[in-house]
Amino acid sequence: MSATPSAPFLKRATPGGWAALAWLAGLLFTGLLRLRLPGQSAADVMPGVILLRWDGVTMLLVATGLALRGSALLTRRPAAALRFLLVAAVVACTPLGVDAIPFAQYLAVDVALYVIAVVRPPREAVRALLLALGVLAGYLAVRLLRGWTVGTTTELAVALIAVVAWLLGRSEHQSRTYAERSRAQAAAQAVTAERLRIAREMHDTVAHSIGIVALQAGAARRVIDTQPEGARQALAEIETASRETLAGLRRMLGALRTEEAPAAPDPYTAPDPYTAPAETTPVLPGTASALPEMSGLSALDRLAEVTGAAGVRVTVRRIGAPCRLPPDIDLSAFRLVQESVTNVVRHSGADTCTVTVDHRDPVVVAVTVEDRGPTAGRERERPGGGSGYGLAGMRERVALLHGEFTAGPRPGGGFRVTARLPLPTGTGAAAR
Repeated sequence: MSATPSAPFLKRATPGGWAALAWLAGLLFTGLLRLRLPGQSAADVMPGVILLRWDGVTMLLVATGLALRGSALLTRRPAAALRFLLVAAVVACTPLGVDAIPFAQYLAVDVALYVIAVVRPPREAVRALLLALGVLAGYLAVRLLRGWTVGTTTELAVALIAVVAWLLGRSEHQSRTYAERSRAQAAAQAVTAERLRIAREMHDTVAHSIGIVALQAGAARRVIDTQPEGARQALAEIETASRETLAGLRRMLGALRTEEAPAAPDPYTAPDPYTAPAETTPVLPGTASALPEMSGLSALDRLAEVTGAAGVRVTVRRIGAPCRLPPDIDLSAFRLVQESVTNVVRHSGADTCTVTVDHRDPVVVAVTVEDRGPTAGRERERPGGGSGYGLAGMRERVALLHGEFTAGPRPGGGFRVTARLPLPTGTGAAAR
């Protein structure tokens, strides 16, 4: 037995089923009007002469057949279904002896108008409404030309109900269109957010490693003839950094190929692709190991060690008692430091920088990376050599966490990057 509950009847019924039900309900109502019910002195409507004869019954059966045929076509060919239902309404009026098409005989037409207004384009929906109103007007015109009485007010009421049904259908059509556009826009925004997340992660990790590789390659080129051992050590660091970068790219590709990954993960609350299990990468003896898989502020010392091997000494200062940070804030703070240190290595020409992590404020963690400016004899990238995405990516990270970000020259030379990230209640010093 299936554990999945069946859909409610109202959702399982097809438009054609509703039209057929409306027609049969209209026939039942028409019959009740011509019967003297309990408590009545007489029937509300006197049955026509033709209705009581075999030809009248035959015409009602023919009209019912046309209505059921139209109901069956309503889902596949709504325009043709509407024509069948309109003919059925006119045929059914003949044995009833009425001076206007009654509301009961137009119930199925109203259902068809609603369905067409919902699922068909605006022009086709307007044509359907005009056709339905035209049949009502044509019925009255024929009776007037023959000199018979007409029920103008009755027909106006039927026409008004048809217009209301059509307007309800158009409103539903617009609601569905808006919902579909909203879903498409949300999907596009999710794709854009995911692309930005990937771009930030690749820039923060790959750019740092490539910066170290470029620096070590330049050092090896200068000393390869005079200090072979130093050149050998620089090449070993290049190999290590390259392997780390390759492993990181493989982890990212593995995360992107995971079929069960959420369609629109949040850039900072979703698991970081670099924390996923990765294949073991061999490391040469004597070379530095990779950064910890769980990148966070706890990995700052290892980051300082790797950057120091590339020729830029990083001093890590921690002020205040450290506290356990939420994963998204911890990762973002580390990425901010990593990107800032990468900029120091690539662009500043400095041989040292200072990383400060301030935990004194119970509701904010502050990270600062600053250098003293270029040192004589050190190479740096030419202005404009970078992509320009580093500061923009850091600013986006901080903005998503509702923090404050500043970056600019230091008084007396050098450059300073500061980010203040707010902490959730119960995370800071008060919770320690």
